[in-house]
Amino acid sequence: MAATAQTTTNQTRPLRHRDATYQAFMVLRAAFVVAPVVFGLDKFPNLLVQWDKYLAPVLSRPLPVTPHQAMYAVGVIEIVAGLLVAFHPRLGALVVTAWLGGIIVNLLLIPGYYDVALRDFGLLLAAIALQRLATRYDARPTLWPLRRG
Repeated sequence: MAATAQTTTNQTRPLRHRDATYQAFMVLRAAFVVAPVVFGLDKFPNLLVQWDKYLAPVLSRPLPVTPHQAMYAVGVIEIVAGLLVAFHPRLGALVVTAWLGGIIVNLLLIPGYYDVALRDFGLLLAAIALQRLATRYDARPTLWPLRRG
């Protein structure tokens, strides 16, 4: 009788790849790995867009480097954020959320880029959704490996 109950339980439980919440998690995870890595890499050759124009002058003026050089640092941070989502989505999604918050503030300081800021706010909400889903599918603590347990 126990074997029958076990078989029934296994047959009624949906397979993970058919679970809608797992699918949503994987779609968001893939998006937040690919997009930051691609956009981060593009900060070097500027094939997609001239990224310098997205840096608010009020933020770039005090920097000891040119806006173009600052975009190299931005690119590295975005690549790292994307890789962090790939390897530890629970923490990576928080990093991407904070990063998008910074991008939104930067864009609000540039007249004419409010539509891009609004789009990035939508991405920020998606990153929050990814982080919430990651609490279910990424069993490691948020600050792993800094804090194990």
